[in-house]
Amino acid sequence: MSEPSCVVFEYKQGTGECYTKGLMFNGRTHPAHLGTAYLKVPADLDMPELHVHQWQTHGDGHSLAIEEDIAGCSGSSSSEFLLNVSDMSSSSSNNQGKSIWFYFYGFLSAIFVIEVFLIAMGCWIFSNKGVFRPSQVSVLEEGYRIVTSHFRAYRYSELERGTKKFNNKIGHGGSGIVYKGSLDDERVVAVKVLQDVRQSEDVFQAELSVIGRIYHMNLVRMWGFCSEGTHRILVYEYIENGSLAKVLFDRRDSCKFLGWKQRFNIALGVAKGLAYLHNECLEWIIHCDMKPENILLDEDMEPKITDFGLSKLLNRDGSSSEMSRIRGTRGYMAPEWVSSLPITEKVDVYSYGVVLLELVKGRRITEWVVDGKDGVETDVRSVVKMVVDKLDSKDESWIMDLIDDQFGGEFNHLQAQLVIKLAISCLEEDRNKRPSMKYIVQMLISAEDEAHAFT
Repeated sequence: MSEPSCVVFEYKQGTGECYTKGLMFNGRTHPAHLGTAYLKVPADLDMPELHVHQWQTHGDGHSLAIEEDIAGCSGSSSSEFLLNVSDMSSSSSNNQGKSIWFYFYGFLSAIFVIEVFLIAMGCWIFSNKGVFRPSQVSVLEEGYRIVTSHFRAYRYSELERGTKKFNNKIGHGGSGIVYKGSLDDERVVAVKVLQDVRQSEDVFQAELSVIGRIYHMNLVRMWGFCSEGTHRILVYEYIENGSLAKVLFDRRDSCKFLGWKQRFNIALGVAKGLAYLHNECLEWIIHCDMKPENILLDEDMEPKITDFGLSKLLNRDGSSSEMSRIRGTRGYMAPEWVSSLPITEKVDVYSYGVVLLELVKGRRITEWVVDGKDGVETDVRSVVKMVVDKLDSKDESWIMDLIDDQFGGEFNHLQAQLVIKLAISCLEEDRNKRPSMKYIVQMLISAEDEAHAFT
């Protein structure tokens, strides 16, 4: 140990081994390592709980480590002592074990405190929102509130004030009456008051679960709802020009005459909206009441489909549930409704075919003249037979008999022929022969790209 470069040595099985080290950074213990190691430390090192061994050199050149207490070693003239690293390792191991348990229990305690805090915060937040607060509302209303938490819930008094006590009626349907109103934020809205308590609950649940989760430029957007007491009210965006039925069939207002380009754009927009409902939503959605009254026109005459009160959800596996109390409108209903066949998205395709013929002619299909019988209500089957006969004829002027006279010949003949042929394919008695809305969109887009602009 008189060698200055030797800072540690070890007795192992009776033989001393000295390892010369330049710098000591760290150390470790291992159960397979047998022996006692000694480390040089300064003589004035204050370590009261450890045994220190004084190093003495004999005349024969051999060294001997004599174990003493620190107090007994203080009288030695040696400037260095040997520290028993084995003792230190044992003490360190015990302290390390205690530290591990300390950190373990501390970690568990911290997790427990955090969980208690989060539970308390959650209860406080939900109770402030009224989720757990007792109230005089039905279980059904609570379900609506949870399902529609991402919508704006309007108070009945707010909607009553915005519609001037529901005085400005702008339309009505099978499930309720629609009023025009203005909210406190100055937004103009369409407020639909659902009628018939039993039916309104079903319609209310269907509309909230469907409309609230979808967005498409050709579908009317719903902004909120009201479910206070027995009131069931839906709040929609307001569409400026009203329904297609009003613009298309009201010949008294010549300022709103729809040119061919506008009608073709309406046909394409409605097809896109239905294709979205049938193919692109998380759940398949069937409108079940497609007609001009449920197609609204905005300030740019862009179509938006509305009234999902009769909508029907289908799972992705194609299964359907009971279609209770859901009926379309006479003249637009597919044969499946009468024959009690399972209802699929092809009922919307059939109704869309009727709308296409009405767009082309500018008249309701029940008002078409078939076989020279004017003033007699016509059914869809008779109109389809008449159109098919004209398509099969060699007379190229057949298309003029099916086009709105108000065009004055100003329309795109290729587009008109395509629209009429698509309409007939949509009106097939066998639903399996009807095209999908996705296919119809593709055909109309291809015709739009090749067409000339007509107004």
